[in-house]
Amino acid sequence: MFRFMDYPKIACIAVSLALPLTAAAQSAEGYPSHPVKILVPYAPGGATDIIARIVAAKLTESFGQSVLVENRPGASGNLALEAVAKAPADGYTLFVGNVSTNTINENTFASTLTIKPSRDLVGIAKLVEIPHIIATTANFPAGNLAELIALAKKEPGKINYASAGLGSYPHLDMEKFQKAAGIQLTHIPYKGGAGQMIPAIIAGEAPVAFLNLSSALPQIKGGRMKAIATTAPTRLAELPDVATMAEQGFPGIGTNAWQGMFAPSATPAPVVDKLYKSVAAILTNAEMKDRLSKQMLDVTLSPSPAQFQQLVEKETHAWGDFLREAKIKIE
Repeated sequence: MFRFMDYPKIACIAVSLALPLTAAAQSAEGYPSHPVKILVPYAPGGATDIIARIVAAKLTESFGQSVLVENRPGASGNLALEAVAKAPADGYTLFVGNVSTNTINENTFASTLTIKPSRDLVGIAKLVEIPHIIATTANFPAGNLAELIALAKKEPGKINYASAGLGSYPHLDMEKFQKAAGIQLTHIPYKGGAGQMIPAIIAGEAPVAFLNLSSALPQIKGGRMKAIATTAPTRLAELPDVATMAEQGFPGIGTNAWQGMFAPSATPAPVVDKLYKSVAAILTNAEMKDRLSKQMLDVTLSPSPAQFQQLVEKETHAWGDFLREAKIKIE
């Protein structure tokens, strides 16, 4: 039976149980109180780096605290992935990655990763999507897919193609294309992403690649590269003379990839929500959307962190199914 003498003990227990909830509810009030770091898994210059730096600069303005970008390329993005997943879950170490790092790598590097990205990182916001092209060196003899296929069949394995690393979507998209076209190209992975792929394409070291248009367009306009196909559903206004993959007989091949922001999975929900609202305010600004559009970065903000996390988990499963069905193994 309850005794009056027990009331102080019960009250203390009730207060102690309520304290964590109160602390969690208030955990975003003073955030951030010192600089925030965003890890990017590639070298500077690619689309992931571009959107991370744009968002970081605006968050610095809105937070009144420095939001710094640190490039940490290597191991197909896994060095940065693991560093963020193992960082303190306090909102001060964030990650900007993409479909490769946050959905494909979990499948292709399951035996070597010490984390599971879909479990150990939490999605904050899907940021942008970017149309892709098949890019080539400016003087590459093929001007369309039929001519590329003819060249590849004439000398199997002689043409190199670049990717952002083993298991990245530029790698897997080219694997899909090779199987569909019945050709053999030689894969040259670049751990620094587009920042290293572009010089390799321009130099002719690896003259062909699936590449995001945000990174490629300045080089195409400058005459240093050319596009021979786009992965978009219809022709792009920026490249009206370049036929789509579907128009050239290869529908469904090519990824219009997204970029997104993540945090360690145990990051308090109030901090995640504050980050989402801050990012949403940046990306929904009309001037910002126009600025990004001119860089071929299409704002596709997720409706909420939870819905972005659901997308990540769904795509992780879908890429796993594809790799098993295609019997593609990453050595």
